[in-house]
Amino acid sequence: MRIEIDNLTHPEVHALLAEHLQNMHELSPPESVHALNLDGLKAPDVTFWTVWDESGLVGCGALKELDGTHGEVKSMRTPAGKRRQGAGRLILGHIIAVARSRGYTRLSLETGAMEAFQPAHRLYESHGFRYCGPFGAYPDDPNSVFMTLELDVRGEGPDPQKMGKL
Repeated sequence: MRIEIDNLTHPEVHALLAEHLQNMHELSPPESVHALNLDGLKAPDVTFWTVWDESGLVGCGALKELDGTHGEVKSMRTPAGKRRQGAGRLILGHIIAVARSRGYTRLSLETGAMEAFQPAHRLYESHGFRYCGPFGAYPDDPNSVFMTLELDVRGEGPDPQKMGKL
């Protein structure tokens, strides 16, 4: 698998993001959907990556800068038919490494609270994320789960690339 910074022009990427947004709206009430659309992912404070293998697109993820020391994981998605192959773990490890290299001391995320989000919770927990309260402009919402990871910019601590199988 290879990770690429993506310019959001590939039809496969558009389809995956459409699947993502549709699924988020199926699972959560509209006021609790915080997924970024294409325009949101093209914002200057967001870096978007895709993961590819010989079969095509297998995942995506983004990193949004909240301030000079705090980033947010956004748009983590693997196509439904390509889950459990390591793309999510790979892109999350990459996002953590980039956040650390940028000097962020904290990386946070918002995800759903429903049962369907449990695999995502387990993935984030396996990388050291811990549950926390709302951050940034997020309201306290029973449909949202907030998680954060304190980063050691010296690179000490668990290596996210070695956590679990890739």
